Amino acid sequence: MSTGADIKPTDLRGILKYVPRYQDQIFVLAIDGAIVGDENFGNILLDVAVLRSLGIKVVIVHGIGKQIEELSVLRGVPITDVTGTGVTDAATLDLAIRAAGRVTHLVLEDLTQQNLKAALTNAVRSAPIGILRGVDHQLTGRVDRIDRDFILQLISSGVVPVVNPIAFDRDGRPLRVNSDLLAAELAEALHATKIIYFTTHRGLEVAGKFHHQINVDRLREILAERPDSINEPMRSKAAHAVKAIETGTPRVHLLDGRQIDALLTEIFSNEGVGTLIHGNEYQQIRQATKRDVRAIYNLTRSAVKREELVFRTQQAIEKNIENFHVFEIDENIIACCSVTFFPERPGLAEVGSLYVMPFYHHRGVGKKMVDYGCKVAKDEGAKTVIALSTQAYTFFTSVCGFEEAEKDALPESRLKSYEESGRNSKVLRKQLA
Repeated sequence: MSTGADIKPTDLRGILKYVPRYQDQIFVLAIDGAIVGDENFGNILLDVAVLRSLGIKVVIVHGIGKQIEELSVLRGVPITDVTGTGVTDAATLDLAIRAAGRVTHLVLEDLTQQNLKAALTNAVRSAPIGILRGVDHQLTGRVDRIDRDFILQLISSGVVPVVNPIAFDRDGRPLRVNSDLLAAELAEALHATKIIYFTTHRGLEVAGKFHHQINVDRLREILAERPDSINEPMRSKAAHAVKAIETGTPRVHLLDGRQIDALLTEIFSNEGVGTLIHGNEYQQIRQATKRDVRAIYNLTRSAVKREELVFRTQQAIEKNIENFHVFEIDENIIACCSVTFFPERPGLAEVGSLYVMPFYHHRGVGKKMVDYGCKVAKDEGAKTVIALSTQAYTFFTSVCGFEEAEKDALPESRLKSYEESGRNSKVLRKQLA
């Protein structure tokens, strides 16, 4: 997305179409200590101001890993744990408290510069982790209770709650808590829509391959069977993302907090820039409704210009909307197809108007749409499916199992429109098992 004088009306339209979906929802932003110390941190909080202006509620959780390491070197005090997951001795806790105070100050300072009200809270009550596998974790804590009403009261008053990784037990004693864990627990308590982890990495890599998106079931399987294949800095966030989704948070994002505009691009575009970890409802194929007419029209316009698809007006799409099916990713339509039946040939159906956004090419979306179209046709009694294509016919033959046929395979009504179009499309046919 552009900023400042370079902003375009299309950028604004792209953002505003998401506003009804996200308005009044809660996002938990979990920011690593290394990102708070980065030169791009101010831009992140500028983006937070944009979210707040659009009616999106925000809670900020920050880490202190980088700062506690720096203090350890500066003061010559060895530390027993950096992340808040291992053993925290008294000296490490002392440095953690100092680091947390320093980082929280920076967060509040930058929020103030964006004219946002903010407050450090003591809404999280902790308890000692205790002894795990024979190891006493001493002053490392877990989340025992979250004062949900207190945080919601702050949010309703226009305040951005800030939570740091030092939480107090029931007797008021401080404990070191992992910030990734804090974010997941807060999201569950607040019924947040998203957790967004800001890191110094692009996102999730598995065996060296970057993932723009991954299903929670697949990620859980990887964590159980080969956790070492996940890039090390993302393992904690991946594990807590799985926990968060299992407890009701629909989406978890992993972003490089050093990248300008990463937050707005991730939230307000189909493609995003980081990794989206999602539950099973994240993507689906469904029958189109009249509300989808404009989206289908806009989706297919570029294909019409390249003569890949026949031009259809919005009125024509609306008239036949019951024939259309759409592929949604995070409630955004990224592909469509139609299934048409012929009264004079009850055993025949046509899969047409197939289009997939270029960003999602080579990800199996096109085949899923064709397979779904064939299933719809079969469920309605069709024995044969046809498709017409001028440029993607090798996709139908090599990927989807169609074969070339003569134009006399078309029913009379379809043959007439075929000849009138002058497109000379390939006729393709598939027998349904």
